Amino acid sequence: MTRLPRPRGSLPYEKPPLSVEQLVDRLADRGLQIPDRDRAARYVRHIGYYRLSPYTIPFQRGGAEHQMREETSFDDVLDLYVFDRSLRLLVMDALERVEVAVRAALTDHMSTAYDDSHWFMDSAHFRNPGNHDHFVRIVRKTGEDRLRGTPDSGEDSLVHRSALEHYLTTYGSPELPPSWLMVETLTIGQLTSVYRNLNLRSDRTAIAGSIGLTAPVLESWMQTYVRVRNICAHHGRLWNVGLGVYPAIPTSPAISWLKPGALPERSRKRLYPVLVSLQSVLDTISPHSSWARRLNDLLITRSQMNLAGMGVPANWTADPFWSHHLG
Repeated sequence: MTRLPRPRGSLPYEKPPLSVEQLVDRLADRGLQIPDRDRAARYVRHIGYYRLSPYTIPFQRGGAEHQMREETSFDDVLDLYVFDRSLRLLVMDALERVEVAVRAALTDHMSTAYDDSHWFMDSAHFRNPGNHDHFVRIVRKTGEDRLRGTPDSGEDSLVHRSALEHYLTTYGSPELPPSWLMVETLTIGQLTSVYRNLNLRSDRTAIAGSIGLTAPVLESWMQTYVRVRNICAHHGRLWNVGLGVYPAIPTSPAISWLKPGALPERSRKRLYPVLVSLQSVLDTISPHSSWARRLNDLLITRSQMNLAGMGVPANWTADPFWSHHLG
């Protein structure tokens, strides 16, 4: 069922653009302590007021005037911004591994199960013919754009052409590259769409099982990862953002997860279950990863306000899901 778009607002936008100095004045007028205006102006100039200002919200008293609580300094806001940046980098590290693992699982299973390097061209493997046609057009356009672009050239023995360019300039048929090359050209959103559109539940189950999940859980988690990765890739606010789509809570005991009842209801629509889901996949694809320890190192220095914004329980490291990684 297609969701109808929400109605547009009716008010005219009449806010004038402000200079960096005027924006710093606005922060000061709201009660933010700014001992070094030149330093604050430099950060506002190079980060951007629009990007930085949401990090003032946790320090506000509430109300339309956006006044700050007493003793709140510019460095308090900047510290939260820097923490969020570190969090994004850490989440991207895990997302990269998960995304790569799903790419490999998809092409390995489908290619070998059907003994076909170009299985993705066969519409019988897909539930929605229209979505499949659109996907094939995307793959074809990627190749056409590569051929129209500047040729890859190696200046020395350590520089090689991309695998896609090698295929396109070496082979005439099939027109499109083999599966293991094709999956590397997809965005995480396209990858998720291909997986969701697979016709046979047995194929989806086999692919999910190779990374320790069930098919419905992988589908849910990948939809969430598309949103999270887009936030991280565009350097957006992550720690307390509303994602709009959250990972399904697994019911199968075969899936690595928190002990029963360890995820508070208030945390389900926060970042915390996303962090748990990433570690769950890492438990299968990279069981000796230091990711959990690095997450703990990042969070252990933060205030309860930071943890609450993410939905992280105060005693989160005591759960066996995490404790065995932290030693």
